[in-house]
Amino acid sequence: LPAATTAVYKQWIPNTNFETASNWDKGRVPCARDVVHFEKDKVVSVFVRSAHALTDMYLPLNGEFVLAAGAAFTAFDGSWDPGCDSGAAVRFADAEHRAWFDPTLWQAVVPSGQLQPRGPIFSVHEERVPCRYDDVLFQPQSSFRVNTDSSQPVIHLRSISVMGQELNTPSSWAGYLGGPSAPLQFHGNGTLQVTGTGCPDKSGCACGNALDGPRICAALLRAAGRQCPEPACQSPLQPLGHCCGVCGATINLDFTPDFDLQKYQDRLVQELLSQPKYAGVQMAISKVHKAQTFLGIMSRSATPLIQIVLIDDRAGVQAGTAAEQLAADIMESIAQHGEALGISSGRVEVATGSTASGQVGSHAVSRITAGTVMGLLFSLLLLGGILFLYRTGKLRLPALSLPGTWHRMEEPASPAPASDKGFDNPMFNVEPPDADLGEEIPKDLQVFYLNPLYDASETET
Repeated sequence: LPAATTAVYKQWIPNTNFETASNWDKGRVPCARDVVHFEKDKVVSVFVRSAHALTDMYLPLNGEFVLAAGAAFTAFDGSWDPGCDSGAAVRFADAEHRAWFDPTLWQAVVPSGQLQPRGPIFSVHEERVPCRYDDVLFQPQSSFRVNTDSSQPVIHLRSISVMGQELNTPSSWAGYLGGPSAPLQFHGNGTLQVTGTGCPDKSGCACGNALDGPRICAALLRAAGRQCPEPACQSPLQPLGHCCGVCGATINLDFTPDFDLQKYQDRLVQELLSQPKYAGVQMAISKVHKAQTFLGIMSRSATPLIQIVLIDDRAGVQAGTAAEQLAADIMESIAQHGEALGISSGRVEVATGSTASGQVGSHAVSRITAGTVMGLLFSLLLLGGILFLYRTGKLRLPALSLPGTWHRMEEPASPAPASDKGFDNPMFNVEPPDADLGEEIPKDLQVFYLNPLYDASETET
């Protein structure tokens, strides 16, 4: 297996070279008797590798030819040219529609430009387009034109290599943009910006293409016939950053500052994916941001987590079953070693050809988290029990009141005569009807007062 730590670059596939047959409407390179047409209102940058004799050529109003050593154009002298018995009008294909956010136009390569060896690691669709900390390669000795239309004003990259020259600083990239070729190669509302810095977090960095996710999926489906392949499972999983549903398993990991994404990926490849029983399983692992919801309302904040997507090459009712088994092994490993690896919890969902998707297991590593959750559940149960007993009348809660203060605020008492040696009693604040303050109160006069702690209705039968 290739080492997971090998640097991977993303290389632009199409080109606008003169010698590329697919760049011409006849599906072949123009020959001596042909008349070459470049649309006058189309901007082009065309790399020419060798010498060509032509009968005639119509050039665009705005464009360039980049000639390699020995490349040239000469007028056809009428001599015999094998394979070009009769001339034709050959038109250069339109390159305006080739979009930066089309995942089918990029491929993963090693720094030398060679294709990355096929292995058990794959990328979700959003990450097949260059991410903000990626290195981008345009093939040396090659011309291109790419549409950078984007939902974000700036597209950040670590470096860009053009014509064999690596531009890895903001100043070097700004110098290139000021040259004559850049406007012919890049067009669109998105501005490419080179930072020269990689991901600073050992737990990984999110790709940064979420805003352009709909654009990526639209380009993918347009190339694939405008619809995703029909999965074999009833309710396929929908991983974050992936355009189509899949059969298999997804695992979402909550992590601590001790988590190292690259080391954990290497561990999974070496200890699990390398086993013969998982030969047909592929894994995508990366940091993503999952939007939070509360009572069905989407929150502006997003929680970072590690997403693992597992798919396999099985079909029919067996589709996704190998990925399901691998997910179970990963969860078992997390239960045993998760705390040491910087994993605080993990949740897994599976969808196979014989079952619908659903959460089949979870594991929380942190004892503090588990204790907090149990404490909250116990508190909710206690409050619910108290409320139930109160509603059924089996529990009475005492009412709190401050009657003296209340009555004084509503009906302030008249001041007592100066000769009265008594004191104000907040529990007794009622004067006899028609009482004269200067007269003696008869002994047989009954005096009543309100007792806030006494409810007369309780004694009624």
